Amino acid sequence: MKHALPVTREADFSAWYQSVIAEADLAEESGVRGCMVIRPWGYGIWERIQRLLDDRIKATGHENCYFPLFIPLSYFEKEAEHVEGFAKEMAVVTHHRLIADGKGGLTPDPAAKLEEPLVVRPTSEMVIGSAFARWIQSWRDLPVLINQWANVVRWEMRTRMFLRTSEFLWQEGHTAHASADEAREETLRMLEVYREFSETCLAVHVVTGEKPENERFPGAVATYSIEAMMQDGKALQAGTSHFLGTNFASAQNIRFQNTSGEFELANTTSWGVSTRMIGAVIMVHGDDDGLRVPPAIAPWQVVIVPMLRDQPEDEAIVAYCRDLQKELAGLSTLAEPVRALLDLKPAKAATKRWGWVKKGAPVVIEVGGRDVAGGNVSVIRRDRLYREDGKLNSAVMPRGELVDTLSATLADMQGGLLAQSTEALRAQVAPVDEWSAVETHFAEGRRNPGWLDVRWSKPTGATLDKVVERLKALKLTIRNAPLGQTGCDEGPCIFTGEPAVERVLIGRAY
Repeated sequence: MKHALPVTREADFSAWYQSVIAEADLAEESGVRGCMVIRPWGYGIWERIQRLLDDRIKATGHENCYFPLFIPLSYFEKEAEHVEGFAKEMAVVTHHRLIADGKGGLTPDPAAKLEEPLVVRPTSEMVIGSAFARWIQSWRDLPVLINQWANVVRWEMRTRMFLRTSEFLWQEGHTAHASADEAREETLRMLEVYREFSETCLAVHVVTGEKPENERFPGAVATYSIEAMMQDGKALQAGTSHFLGTNFASAQNIRFQNTSGEFELANTTSWGVSTRMIGAVIMVHGDDDGLRVPPAIAPWQVVIVPMLRDQPEDEAIVAYCRDLQKELAGLSTLAEPVRALLDLKPAKAATKRWGWVKKGAPVVIEVGGRDVAGGNVSVIRRDRLYREDGKLNSAVMPRGELVDTLSATLADMQGGLLAQSTEALRAQVAPVDEWSAVETHFAEGRRNPGWLDVRWSKPTGATLDKVVERLKALKLTIRNAPLGQTGCDEGPCIFTGEPAVERVLIGRAY
């Protein structure tokens, strides 16, 4: 069967991923390594993610704010572990002016050297902690619950669009609390917000759990993540939530006077998701014809394509389509009005049809002269693109039937994509009890090995370092220890031989 993309997932998953981004008009290279231009369809998906997640963040009591892009280097020097974790990725501004170099180019002006270098924001714990120290004086000022939508820069050596870029878009939440228990509760609350959002809106099933010590956010006491399974069996960390304890509060003197008049350090948290979520949507839902966008985050859930032929009947076809667009926009699905676009661009109908198929628009409706005469429409569902005989599944139906069923159709598509993601993840996680089984499972040449579920004694220090090296030799990492474990099977940790205390998931990851 011939497909819309020039490469299939089976032939070359990495090339397929890049092909989806290009053919679906999601993003393109910018001329700066690791930075991308996000095109309107890709940014429209990000806007939907922002809108739906922002509503959820605000519903938990958080307020949006904004902090500067440039952070004084001295702020980072207050927290040694944090700086060490990001030092190799920091972009630094040292001058504030350029001058001509006498050779037709420009060079930094030696006289314009900054008194203190400025770090281009890799994350905002330090600058926000400084603000918290000013804002918080008493227990009455707590909790502080804020969020910002921003861009950050981490100078990545190996980049891939939406997955690992030098500049990316995200939201970062930061909170301060009177007690460790309250801060831990906040950390897990936001992790659950991410889980629910991923599954409800992105239709991406995830596993929530705690990261091992070596995978913690620099300076954190505990880091939790949502892990998603890509179609090639690799993991993608789609979001994180960090309990920071008093580490950052101590470094930045975030203190408050308690009800007894004594001064205490606040407990803080931070949590975030980024445009990496779009990468997850591509690799979880995409097929050999392009992207499949879940209706909840599709900029346009329905695209109407009139089949025009430069004939007198074209005017009637366009009028029919305009009326249909208004009628569909009056419907609601997934608790929102239906988003319907009438595509009147001057291109052949077939070109536009396949363009929207590659973009992943959930429903494409084609209308020609015969459809207008018969009061019909031709409907293509992106989740059911082909019939059993391999031909395009374009169903002709009465216009009224489309209107009556569209809301349910979009909801069915959303649920169906989640069901597929859930089934795929569960089918690609296998328990093993011996290290030799791990080596066999991840032998070179095995396609889509998925993840393994293994016993874990929660080692630390040098013992953990040795475990990490063993895993690294097989290009593996510990993804997380799933939450909600009621106990561990009796038996030894497959790495240390010590009694296991929980189970963890291991696999290859992006």
